[in-house]
Amino acid sequence: MNSTEKEITYTTTNSYTTLNTLTDNTKNIWLVCHGMGYLSKYFLKYFKDLNPAENYIIAPQAPSKYYIQPKMHVGANWLTRDNTHAGMQNILNYLDTVMEAEAIPEDKNLIIFGYSQGVSIATRFAVKRKLQPTQLVLHSGGIPVELTAKDFEYLSDNTKVKLIYGTQDQYLDEARIEIERQRAHELFGNRLEVLPFDGKHIVNVDYINALV
Repeated sequence: MNSTEKEITYTTTNSYTTLNTLTDNTKNIWLVCHGMGYLSKYFLKYFKDLNPAENYIIAPQAPSKYYIQPKMHVGANWLTRDNTHAGMQNILNYLDTVMEAEAIPEDKNLIIFGYSQGVSIATRFAVKRKLQPTQLVLHSGGIPVELTAKDFEYLSDNTKVKLIYGTQDQYLDEARIEIERQRAHELFGNRLEVLPFDGKHIVNVDYINALV
């Protein structure tokens, strides 16, 4: 079989979801990247207890939707190991457009939050676009292997990094947890705070509410 894989560029459309209203009274703007199998509109339920007057949450939508067996719920996936670079570039372009559409004021606190697969998206976006969050929150996911401590040197001294994970996470055994902890310390040094909790691979709402 003589097959050739070719590449084209085209314009596409994707959604994103927001929670609360951006006003002069808003203190914190959250950019939250969901995990595999979520939709942005449902992922926002984990942020509903935050003070609505002070917190505005932006939830981008992973582009690849699929049916989840057995109930055929719709979920979405950010990336796979196939052609990751091109896929990530598409996501960066999408996130750029989301941020442009939202016109985020510079006088607000920016919190970048990634859960599970969303950790790789959140960290890559922050690095590639040199974003200056007050907090970078990495919840139950792996930091991309290509990122180094040098990539994060641009961060302000005031940026805090939180590493959150469940000690019974079915996707992170003790060895993997230790690897991620050590790597996070190497990447972020004294700005890192590690926040384990007694639980599985779930979103920890208590920690979310305690971040602000």
